[in-house]
Amino acid sequence: MRQTFEETTDPSFGAKHLPLLRARMAEQGLDGFVIPHEDEHQNEYLPEANERLAWATGFTGSAGAAVVFRERASLFTDGRYTVQVKAQTDPALFERRDLGELAAYLETAPKGAVIGYDPRLHSPDALVPLRRAALKAGAELKPVQVNPLDLAWGDDRPAQPAAPVVPHPEEYAGESHASKRARIGRATTEAGADVALLTAPSSIAWLFNVRGGDVIRSPLPIGQALLQADGKARLFLDPSKVTNELPEWLGDDVVVEAPERLEDAIAGLGGKRVMIDPALSSAWYFDRLEAAGATAVRAADPCAVPRAAKNAVEIEGSRRAHIRDGAALARFLHWVDTVVQETLPDERAVVEALERFREETGALKDLSFDTIAGAGPNGALPHYKPVGGTIRRVEKGSLLLVDGGGQYLDGTTDVTRTMAVGEPTEDQKHKFTLVLKAHIAMATIRFPPGTSGMALDAIARAPMWNAGLDYDHGTGHGVGSYLGVHEGPQRIAKWGTSQPLLEGMILSNEPGYYREGEWGIRIETLQVVTPATAPEGGERPMHGFEQLTFAPIDRKLIEVGLLTPEERAYVDAYHAETLAKVGPLVEGEVKAWLEKACAPL
Repeated sequence: MRQTFEETTDPSFGAKHLPLLRARMAEQGLDGFVIPHEDEHQNEYLPEANERLAWATGFTGSAGAAVVFRERASLFTDGRYTVQVKAQTDPALFERRDLGELAAYLETAPKGAVIGYDPRLHSPDALVPLRRAALKAGAELKPVQVNPLDLAWGDDRPAQPAAPVVPHPEEYAGESHASKRARIGRATTEAGADVALLTAPSSIAWLFNVRGGDVIRSPLPIGQALLQADGKARLFLDPSKVTNELPEWLGDDVVVEAPERLEDAIAGLGGKRVMIDPALSSAWYFDRLEAAGATAVRAADPCAVPRAAKNAVEIEGSRRAHIRDGAALARFLHWVDTVVQETLPDERAVVEALERFREETGALKDLSFDTIAGAGPNGALPHYKPVGGTIRRVEKGSLLLVDGGGQYLDGTTDVTRTMAVGEPTEDQKHKFTLVLKAHIAMATIRFPPGTSGMALDAIARAPMWNAGLDYDHGTGHGVGSYLGVHEGPQRIAKWGTSQPLLEGMILSNEPGYYREGEWGIRIETLQVVTPATAPEGGERPMHGFEQLTFAPIDRKLIEVGLLTPEERAYVDAYHAETLAKVGPLVEGEVKAWLEKACAPL
């Protein structure tokens, strides 16, 4: 079993760990300290050794921050974690605030206060509003040489991961790393730089066609690289991670060095113009470049957009991975529609069943994230994870929301389906169908080149808004190719990025509805941006989306009368395609069930 169900923190963490942290803060003359969720590589999902926010507070969500003063502390999270943060943290120790209020909170610091931060954990962009807030308060935002939290954690802190770094063959990557290095080198020159400093694990993995296992649920190697304009590179990896086959795979134009050599390598860049991303790379790198006499060319990571715009081999691999995953999903959904309806298992059993079906494909490398299985009220928590005492049994008359994915060599999957247990209520059917209408709106949209996901988001929300409803998460996130299940710069949300959606980008489509204390609904498929062509009778070329995920939508929850003829036709066509692609991979009772589940409405 890959997924575990034990609590890794509890609300007592604050009482146990805050005094230790404050003692170390006092030794460094700090009145306050900022703890981000992100680690040295700005990862969303973290190695155990880098779960600093969880250690200090008990909160294990993937987005958040804390500010600890001598006499008070606050924890900041977004709308996805409103309920989770209440369960995991002590309200007597932490004020709970919205993540968007972090800078405003620093404005309440006492005049003259010294507020520390670890420059390895914050990007320069993230520090801008914090510096502005500290200045407004008359306080000092001061970088620390040694993180007081790490000192407080001490010997109990887990070791840093050292998973082997292995080649990712061209049959999956679709382009040699030499070709990638040459084109990113050209992009570096075009940006007016001599060398690019890369620190994001996903960029390291993509550029060198390698994969690792340092980041939970993501095949990422932790490391850094210096890429010259001519495509030659220095790659900094822990020697324990370097497999025997790796040097030959990388070739003579890539020198592998220990991470301890990185600071000296940066010091040797004096007089050079160094391309570096102020949103992804930590402030520490900028400080070191300045000390070396180098010029930081602030620009987006040059690997980000090429990585996101998948090539033909990666797209075809994703299609294969999703059909394979679709067969596992068909077996799982059949199990939910038969066994679960009678036995009413708990959420752990649901997660174990889905993982078992994925394992039976014989191709699963890992989960793409810990599976969300929310029965009844737990389904109303968008990022719920079944652990410890939170685990519930499935109940008749309620809903079961399951969100999970797999990591395969040829692609990364992520799918959510919401199923009725017993007969659904009219209210459940009504809300589900509104979510389905939102989902269809995004699946069928056409849009001109240059359109961002931010411009599209309202199209999905329109059916919900018209009914006076909404959801507090984005409509879609980018997805990697055997990389992270959350990938930028592309996304579909009403905030964030103006990055145009480009041909080959893979995104999720996952509108939802959540009724706290009762149940939640989400429908998620992955889709890839298609080439821009003029629709029949149209005058301008338009992109669209090709559906990648194939899993039946629970027809018991569809109020057919709420669908337009066009929406109904979409559901029927989607189900027909699901049957055609997944049907040959299943047999017997599952095949018969799939035929019924995919029949026209």
